Amino acid sequence: MRASDRAYRALLDEIQSGALAPGAVLGEVEQAARLGVSRTPLREALGRLAADGLVVQASPRVTVVSDLDTGDIRELFEVRRALEESAARLAAARGDRAVFAALAAEFAETDAAAAPDAYYALIARFDAAIDAAVANDYLTAALRNVRTHLVRVRRLARENPERLAASVAEHRVIAGAIGGGDGDLAAHATHVHLHNALTAILASLEGTP
Repeated sequence: MRASDRAYRALLDEIQSGALAPGAVLGEVEQAARLGVSRTPLREALGRLAADGLVVQASPRVTVVSDLDTGDIRELFEVRRALEESAARLAAARGDRAVFAALAAEFAETDAAAAPDAYYALIARFDAAIDAAVANDYLTAALRNVRTHLVRVRRLARENPERLAASVAEHRVIAGAIGGGDGDLAAHATHVHLHNALTAILASLEGTP
């Protein structure tokens, strides 16, 4: 792995996990020494993170981790809704129905509250199946960028067992609709899921029940 790739991956993981919080200053000298790379690959890594929207230039020589407030989350979900509803509709038209029927069966057997890591791994496989079915590099590239930010959103929101259970059921409906070749239902179920997810995340961040 190239030095710039290593630096990018390390900083991405730390930003997504919260080890590097919003507003954290990423000094070139300090970060290069900490990550064991020279300043040139570090600058390349910071450039990629800036393109992702995860860091911003506070001044010509100061880079900081970007903020993520409720306004940002609402805007992220506006983009997510447009992309994921389109992707679900396309996947229903183009995808292997057996693949999504099998995923729907897995969601039906999943207890996300008891095994959240397994649930998120299943979500990743579901996303990958949609990407493969859509077969549109422009759409999947846009989805990858949105998912990069979603990792931060999920971390900021408190875990909610009831919401996790509802999310599993919602994904089962989406996967089942795609498996049945019903694009309208797949897009509508995706819309409902994203509405519920955003509502739960904002309530969690605002400290409401």
